Amino acid sequence: MKAAKYTRETIREIGVRDTQYPEFNIGDTIAVSQRIQEGDKERLQVFEGDVIARHENGASSTFMIRKISVNSVPVERIFPLYSPIIESIKFIRKGKVRRAKLYYMRKRVGKSARVQEDILSKTNERIRKTARV
Repeated sequence: MKAAKYTRETIREIGVRDTQYPEFNIGDTIAVSQRIQEGDKERLQVFEGDVIARHENGASSTFMIRKISVNSVPVERIFPLYSPIIESIKFIRKGKVRRAKLYYMRKRVGKSARVQEDILSKTNERIRKTARV
């Protein structure tokens, strides 16, 4: 057995590369640029939506994005975090949530299906930094 000399943690970290993606969490709105292969041509497709779940598991880490498409049709996609298909991730806004998974958003329609934006002013940010010390 070849994997006998590796620990479980070492196996989980194989294939993890340093990504230049911005830090994002549950509830944040991000835009993922993904490479799409069509015949012999390659193009970038942007998928923008709210992060409703994240699974941290080394090289198998994934995150799920949900967006409301044309005619109010919800679309969810699961992206592998370390996939070479992902060209870039752009952080758009921070969401104000109190849960680790936002699966309850699937049942919501209209304004209640939105994640409230978490607005941090510079004074609030300074207060939070000094409170930690």
